[in-house]
Amino acid sequence: MKTIRLWDLPTRLFHWLLVIAVVGAVATVKLGAGWMAWHERFGLAVVGLLAFRVVWGLVGSTYARFSQFISGPGAMIRYLRGQWQGAGHNPLGAWSVLLLLGLFGFQAVTGLFANDEIAFNGPLYRLVSSGWSDTLSSWHRLMEWGLYAVVALHVLAVLFYTHVRKDNLIKPMVTGRKQVQSSELKDASGGGWLAMIIALAIAVAVVWAASGGLIPPPPPPPQNLGW
Repeated sequence: MKTIRLWDLPTRLFHWLLVIAVVGAVATVKLGAGWMAWHERFGLAVVGLLAFRVVWGLVGSTYARFSQFISGPGAMIRYLRGQWQGAGHNPLGAWSVLLLLGLFGFQAVTGLFANDEIAFNGPLYRLVSSGWSDTLSSWHRLMEWGLYAVVALHVLAVLFYTHVRKDNLIKPMVTGRKQVQSSELKDASGGGWLAMIIALAIAVAVVWAASGGLIPPPPPPPQNLGW
């Protein structure tokens, strides 16, 4: 057994900040209309985090890159046969991660155009017709239950690997380090400061655009001249 550097700090921060943002979004939408502004803020945080993770999946360190953990059917078969050796996301876990990112992305994007039929409109509401906004709002509400199911499966899978298969997946996401058996597995490399600055800059730009930064302000109301 040896210990390697597995998850870099940006990947770990992304993971736990996404947990906080999703919990915050769920909690505020359940608290009622008075909390919808905070629901929007948490939703925009999810958008920014996902944008960061997509870029980090291209320029981040070894085990955070999509090219390292996304694999085809052959790797999946080897994993199911117990023949796969590696670190980071296993072939099955990799596809579940992509599913989660896709569903969270769908939920966050539809929320940008949604409305609550009372007083709240998403930041990009004005870019679509009222009919499309209603449709996206219904998709946004329906996907909530699908996300609950997928997140529950993710948590159960982590607990199964940690307590049944004795492969602790939680500790490396906290410390960044993991014990491995193969001597061929190396420390994560790459994903330095320049890569992180680029990923952060793109994430900030995406959040700015998602919050309506590209939409011109509405015209001022006509002035009452008292005639």
